[in-house]
Amino acid sequence: MKGIVMSLSLLGTKLGMTRVYNDDGVSVPVTVIALGPCVVTQVKTQDVDGYDAVQIGYGELKPRNSTMPIIGHDAKANTAPKRHHREFKPAESKMELPAFELGQTLDVSMFEKCAFVDVIGTSKGKGYQGGMKRHNFGGQPATHGTERKHRSPGSIAAHATNRGTGPKPKKGKRMAGHMGDERVTVRSLSVVKIDKEQGLILVKGPVPGADMGLVEVREGRRLYKSKGVKQKEALGA
Repeated sequence: MKGIVMSLSLLGTKLGMTRVYNDDGVSVPVTVIALGPCVVTQVKTQDVDGYDAVQIGYGELKPRNSTMPIIGHDAKANTAPKRHHREFKPAESKMELPAFELGQTLDVSMFEKCAFVDVIGTSKGKGYQGGMKRHNFGGQPATHGTERKHRSPGSIAAHATNRGTGPKPKKGKRMAGHMGDERVTVRSLSVVKIDKEQGLILVKGPVPGADMGLVEVREGRRLYKSKGVKQKEALGA
């Protein structure tokens, strides 16, 4: 069954960081990502589902650790149950991609001509933190009579609620609270190297999340002018 042409997004695992040397002998810090292989587990169309989308599955999972609905769903694509599933809708793409088919396998080689990518992951959870660590506050004075209040955020004044009164803080007020463990997108990372044999992609700089965490890699969007020119040249557009 033929599908629709989509922008490229694949799931992978962040392995960690290292350094490589470029052609000029400069040491470049890179993050190593094991990207794919991903399997197209469902192709949604406007006629059947009411909208166009492609669903992919990633990560091996023993059937005994899965559920019957997932086993049956992935069996339609002639594949074992997958640990992670993501759905992607159509978006503008300058990469030449074939129409996706049910059961098709996608790997890192699809980014071979891509110069810049966006990486999406879940940031490291920091737990409950105070205002200084969470929002980079300066804290209270170190002298002039301050006692045991050096890391306090200070008074919230009339920001009790949007009306200035009530039992809860005003929405958006920067205070102590849960930090990290949220979806983060790092844009326009340079693709340093792609190892098709081992299914690895090396991108310049850090990416969100801890080692062995799940990440999503997609074609770079909203590039600056200089990077946009390099992306077009790499894709031959």
